[in-house]
Amino acid sequence: MKYGILYMVPSPISDSMAGMKDVLTERVRHVLSTVDHFVAEDIRSARRFVSKAGLGRDISALCFTELNEHTAPEQIDALAGPLLDGHDVAMISEAGLPGIADPGAELAALCHRKGIRVVPLSGPSSIFMALMASGLNGQSFAFNGYLPVKPPERVKAIRRLEQRACGERQSQIFIETPYRNIKVLEDLLSACRPGTLLTVACDISGPSEFIVTRTIAGWRESPKPEIHKKPTVFILL
Repeated sequence: MKYGILYMVPSPISDSMAGMKDVLTERVRHVLSTVDHFVAEDIRSARRFVSKAGLGRDISALCFTELNEHTAPEQIDALAGPLLDGHDVAMISEAGLPGIADPGAELAALCHRKGIRVVPLSGPSSIFMALMASGLNGQSFAFNGYLPVKPPERVKAIRRLEQRACGERQSQIFIETPYRNIKVLEDLLSACRPGTLLTVACDISGPSEFIVTRTIAGWRESPKPEIHKKPTVFILL
């Protein structure tokens, strides 16, 4: 029996039509036009993405299943069922690249264990786009995911990242749930040293895109950016 292929399909990192143009390469269009099985972080968003791609498909005839932080480990095996039966599957993140700061990595790992081919498709990543535009060290960097939720633990984590950034000259990249952006920025400005560089990259590729690098001292003296409830990437060096 020939197994299907798991395609890792990028999705827009903003809701603008410009974001759609960034991801709808010829290869992505081909996959979205031919695959009938989809695994998505959020089914509603994935349906909207496929519909907005303008491929003329009957969305109701397609099969969508969810893989997100609420998916139990024992449920992931079932997601490989169509692949084992010979059907290709497209995996779509909520935004950006599946498997990067995304639970889709668990399905990709399962496919490797079962000998199923995994094919990544190119598309935008807010993490790398922020680093590209930051002017910080692109030769040595680390992505640290989300910081702790509780303020005392978050401040400790920020100080550890700053120490590593300064000691190793390695850009330290992290993200946050958008409604906590302001709190994180406030903690960064209070916990870090004046000469430490901080990039704030908000709504990348969207209509209110904002990517600025300043010293902590410079940020303290400047008006705070409008980043509340907007996808934001932070980088320390």
